[in-house]
Amino acid sequence: MLLGLMLLLCAQPREPTSEALQLTARPSWPLEGRSMTLTCETEATSQQLDDQLQFCFFRDDQALDMGCGSDPVLQVPTVWRKDSGSYWCEAKTSAQKVTRSPRIQIQVQGVPVWNVSLETQPPEGQVQKGKKLVLICLATQGTGHITFSWYKGALGLNLETKTQRSLSANFEIPRVTESDSEKYYCTADNGYGPSVSELVSITVRSPVSRPILTLRVPGAQVFPGDMVELHCEAHGGSPPILYQFYHENVTLGSSSAPSGEGASFNLSLTMEHSGNYSCEADNGLGAQHSEVVTLNITVPVEDREELLASGILEGLLGVLGPTIMALFCCWLKKKIGRRPARDLPRSPPRPVPQASNYVNSAAPLQGQSVYENVNVVSGDEIYSLVYHMQQERQAAAKPLRTHTEDQDASAIYFRLKNTSDTSVTDVDYEDAM
Repeated sequence: MLLGLMLLLCAQPREPTSEALQLTARPSWPLEGRSMTLTCETEATSQQLDDQLQFCFFRDDQALDMGCGSDPVLQVPTVWRKDSGSYWCEAKTSAQKVTRSPRIQIQVQGVPVWNVSLETQPPEGQVQKGKKLVLICLATQGTGHITFSWYKGALGLNLETKTQRSLSANFEIPRVTESDSEKYYCTADNGYGPSVSELVSITVRSPVSRPILTLRVPGAQVFPGDMVELHCEAHGGSPPILYQFYHENVTLGSSSAPSGEGASFNLSLTMEHSGNYSCEADNGLGAQHSEVVTLNITVPVEDREELLASGILEGLLGVLGPTIMALFCCWLKKKIGRRPARDLPRSPPRPVPQASNYVNSAAPLQGQSVYENVNVVSGDEIYSLVYHMQQERQAAAKPLRTHTEDQDASAIYFRLKNTSDTSVTDVDYEDAM
């Protein structure tokens, strides 16, 4: 009894509560993450109003961090579920007289997580091999600390879990590989039960490798008119793949491979198709070019002979033609200078005999005629030259002649036409020589 009396005397007297001091909360049921206003209301007399009061606010016997002040209103910017508890306030006078309000219970209301989704970066779940993949778990609403978790595959292999006071969280795969191609989902939970996102497919795409160009020909030699197949294939790379075919860097055509296999292009050959061929493969992650393949087209024998004869003829005409014409013009100038064209004996042109169709014909004449026009300028006069060469063969029925008579008689004559006076002069080749 003596001990109980001593404890009673030593105990600090508890401050009495007063109905004149009341604590109110607005809203009375605050939502997590929102603000709350506390007001310490007093029914003070005029004498107490002249005495400056200090107001203090408490939760579960602990003073709030804002401390005490002359303002009976306390604004709490954000409340969380952990802020739920027993609240009360007190008022102090300058004489240190303290009055306390009755306690009130404040329960902060949480908002469950709702409408969780999983997004990817890069978007649409398409990521290049070796690049970074970010999985973003989002909640439309939810309060307080939210626990996010990421899962891979249908079996739900947990990849990572993290808790933070946010409506979104990220999970990163620094360098993806082909094994990361899978379906993913995430969950979010703030204590009211997890909310699960839908499945999102991730596709890891690989750039195409360098393609190989193959020319498929019907035989060892290729001729004009043959059909050749150009086959281009990249053995690595995610589909679809677009192939382009080139001849001497000029596009021939293109073909797409939706499943990633190779593609072909058929070509009917002409002589112009000899040369270098290449192809290109592209799946949107960078184009790759094949090595150059050379195709040589063989010229048929008959075409080769025609080309050879034509080439020889053109070469001879190109080389010998100017030389012959130059020599002939020099001779003609000398001849004109030695005997004026007007004094040259005129003789009618010899008739051109009809050539026989047979070598052993009884006709007395057989020959070939060659004509050519040459313009020669001498002073103020311009001459046009026409020459005719005719070979005459003695008929087989006539008697033998002398040696001079037996040989073929050749006659060449020239026709000189003076364009200034329209006169024509025939010159026999034997006379000219």
